[in-house]
Amino acid sequence: MQRRHLIQTAGLTALALSMSLATAQDSNKFKIGLILPMTGQQASTGRQIEAAARLYMAQNGDTVAGKKIELIVKDDVATPDVTKRLAQELIVNDKVNVIAGFGVTPAALAAAPLATQSKTPQVVMAAATSSITEASPYIVRSSFTLPQVSVAMGDWAPKNGVKTVVTLVADYGPGNDAEKFFTERFQLNGGKVIEKLRVPLRNPDFAPFLQKVRDAKPDALFVFVPSGAGAAVMKQFLERGMDKAGIRMIATGDVTDDDQLNDMGDGALGVVTSHHYSAAHPSPANKKFVEAFQKANPKMRPNFMAVGGYDGMRVIYEALKATKGQGGGDALLAAMKGQIFESPRGPVYIDAQTRDIVQDVYLRKVEKKDGQLYNVEFDVIKGVKDPGKAK
Repeated sequence: MQRRHLIQTAGLTALALSMSLATAQDSNKFKIGLILPMTGQQASTGRQIEAAARLYMAQNGDTVAGKKIELIVKDDVATPDVTKRLAQELIVNDKVNVIAGFGVTPAALAAAPLATQSKTPQVVMAAATSSITEASPYIVRSSFTLPQVSVAMGDWAPKNGVKTVVTLVADYGPGNDAEKFFTERFQLNGGKVIEKLRVPLRNPDFAPFLQKVRDAKPDALFVFVPSGAGAAVMKQFLERGMDKAGIRMIATGDVTDDDQLNDMGDGALGVVTSHHYSAAHPSPANKKFVEAFQKANPKMRPNFMAVGGYDGMRVIYEALKATKGQGGGDALLAAMKGQIFESPRGPVYIDAQTRDIVQDVYLRKVEKKDGQLYNVEFDVIKGVKDPGKAK
């Protein structure tokens, strides 16, 4: 135990020494290390966030407060060990000013100790487990948390004919959050959860789980799976005729991901979800964002990951402006806290105490507009803080 402690201490000392030896080279540059899953199961997350980050730079210039912005993109394949190695290389060798991205919770948590040791702000643009911001005082989140969006569905469902539910979630941090916060709120409102099912995060086979749901015959199936896996759930749900058996699907918005929604076909029509962003959000700011994103990326529709990346870049840019290009990680972090702005998703702010995003959460239904499927908003809960941190 003592030997391991000595090794860890030596590692921290080496990292701190590397940081202190950073010379004034590249002092006119401001480097952002973007760590994303660009290949593998979560690749759509990486593509969306990188595209949005580059769009923000194209729209707002690559020079801020006299500093030339340099974006360094690294593929961690959503594997924590790889994330940790890349974060260390970016901080020590590339001397980045900020690390950002983080497609899944284990990746964000793997980088957290390095952010703390080196006093490097870590902007989480995707990963959505509530506790992530508690892993380091240098983490700021521009995405969302699963408790934020799950509670809304726990309120809506019992008021709309759903009395019994089976939950089906991916078995890792966000899935556990979704299950817990939906269940608590649904039961508080008089609903009954018959069974709770968890599927493996990697290479999941939903078939046996969906058969269990069909046998249980609940009013609805509540689903959370990470971005990119929704199409597979929808396909197997329809193949088993569960909709025809009278079982409704309700979900967080990850399931009817804008990036995949058109591929799901008309079977997705009528599915109700709760989430913080839809490409169909009717604000002028979002219409401009979607138009610019699709012009720059003709075969893509921006999803909630894109807006997390876009707003994350804004948080970084505004912090750099506020510090006038001077000061290190602590100054940048202080300038990130408390930011208030109009996002494509609606009004948001970064809570200065939790460093988490506060935002509107929408109830949406899949509808067809101009021959395409969209998540059309029909209700809103304003200014939702993360319920996972509510005391």
